[in-house]
Amino acid sequence: MTHLLRIGTRRSTLAMTQTGHVRQALADALGVEAQDMDARLPLVPIVTTGDRIQDRRLLEVGGKALFTKEIEAALFDGRCDLAVHSLKDVPVEPPPGLALAAIPVREDPRDAFVSERFDTVADLPEGARVGTASLRRQAQLLALRPDLRIELLRGNVDSRLKRVADGEFEAILLAASGLNRLGYSDRIRALLSVEDFVPAPGQGALALQTREGDAPAIEVWGPVLNHAATALAVRAERAAMRALEGSCRTAVGAHAWHDGDDLVLVAERLRPDGTRRWRETARIPLAYDVEAAAEALGQTVQNRALADGEPVEN
Repeated sequence: MTHLLRIGTRRSTLAMTQTGHVRQALADALGVEAQDMDARLPLVPIVTTGDRIQDRRLLEVGGKALFTKEIEAALFDGRCDLAVHSLKDVPVEPPPGLALAAIPVREDPRDAFVSERFDTVADLPEGARVGTASLRRQAQLLALRPDLRIELLRGNVDSRLKRVADGEFEAILLAASGLNRLGYSDRIRALLSVEDFVPAPGQGALALQTREGDAPAIEVWGPVLNHAATALAVRAERAAMRALEGSCRTAVGAHAWHDGDDLVLVAERLRPDGTRRWRETARIPLAYDVEAAAEALGQTVQNRALADGEPVEN
């Protein structure tokens, strides 16, 4: 390898940790020695708008793209050659000129229940304070426990864990994947079932984004880092989300997994207050057009919600 591959990433501890794993995999694929990593695979940390704004929900300030747009701008202007994102933060429709080059193997996609005193959601006392910034998690919690007080919780993983440890919340919900990657698996009191807490589309997966014109370079490392089973599952989840009009203003979940020669996909939409949820599950043979089938499933859920008077949110 004779050229640079500059890797753009958010500057948060979790993002830098995730990107470090990808960087090592790239080094292995490209034959870069440890002493040459900084010269050949330099990191380009970027503070995004989503990182700077910590006192409001994303839906109030522009949505999840606030975690990706500055990094995508760095790809466009040549400050970096590869971006590493948490896939659930990446909008379904990429900006023209950019592409997802690889999806590495996914971490645990489930949500994690974190508490100092309680083992499960069911154990929480009436009126307990639960912290989350996710509209989906809020709706799913309230669907099970309408008595809970759901309060805004933004910030990095360490600050969120500190706040629950300090007693500001009886419990908080976080992605298990982030806790595992940071070495905080021991803070997880329970892994929440996919039945009650359908994950966000792409949760637990990373996305490697590049410029479309960089195809020759991608051909060297793309197939090595891409995990075909994960890539297919998250394509289905994101196709369902597209039909569900999924955004930070809608509470939606979609999760797919392989079962023999089929892909099983569950997709749902909920009212933010948890009083209604619309869900469909499909078993899609891998020989089918999985994305088309997934989008059709998402559209079925969306049509049921709209028929019940739910608004379309974009």
